[in-house]
Amino acid sequence: MNKTDLTAKAPSIAAAMAAAGVSPGIRLAQTRYRTALVSGWGVPAGASVLEVGCGQGDMTAALAEAVGPQGRVVAVDIADPSYGAPITLGQSAEHLKATPLGSRIDFRFGLDVLDEAVTFPDRGFDYAVLAHCSWYFGSLDQLGATLGRVRRWARNLCYAEWDLEPRSAAQLPHLPAVLIQGQIEAAGSRGDGNVRTPFSRESLLRILPATGWDPAPEQAVDTSALQDGDWEVDACTALLDDVQRMAELPQPVRDLLLSQADVLRSLAKPRGNPPLSAYSVTAR
Repeated sequence: MNKTDLTAKAPSIAAAMAAAGVSPGIRLAQTRYRTALVSGWGVPAGASVLEVGCGQGDMTAALAEAVGPQGRVVAVDIADPSYGAPITLGQSAEHLKATPLGSRIDFRFGLDVLDEAVTFPDRGFDYAVLAHCSWYFGSLDQLGATLGRVRRWARNLCYAEWDLEPRSAAQLPHLPAVLIQGQIEAAGSRGDGNVRTPFSRESLLRILPATGWDPAPEQAVDTSALQDGDWEVDACTALLDDVQRMAELPQPVRDLLLSQADVLRSLAKPRGNPPLSAYSVTAR
């Protein structure tokens, strides 16, 4: 399926998601972005895909459309199916499985690919996909171990993540919002947010060769239609207002974070904060 064909299917793919009933406009924008990623990776019909960190299945649905009825997507996530709000991972998966795309998808929640008991056939997948999930990892070491593990199982890697380098002043609020969340996690106050280990594009490019992957040049990805800037500003603000979480931190760390929060509040708008750009990498 070529890029134009897959992008044209974005409305039907978005409609297959449970979250479409809550926020159809947002879901369509997010789906269009993911179909553009899949098209850029060139995932063909009939391909087998291992998706790590599938979450609610936004990328899973786009991949399932791309691989077609003869392809398959094994979508795994370490989180429990009860995780997520207002729709849980399990509810979203059940909804997607009930659509025509469902027969192509095998969801597996609560699965840690670093568990030695978890195994797949060597080179059993044409592609391994990690899309906007790696900042959820507990550390760069954990990400590196995961990339090394899936290297045995997949011939190709498709990867996408936010780029910490702002391309415009309007993107600046998203940057401290994610860095503050990462610093709170790094200081020992662990939570269940989506941002735990924000790292740079350069860090990822250093990890890939060390884990056996030969990356092609990375590509910038347009994220201007996405809402993630607002979401992370809101998540960061809620975290800073969490008295218990903040009390877990040493006083010098709290002082540093509160100063950064002052900067964030001076930069952020109530709504309409554009997200950072993203980058896409393929590797063999």
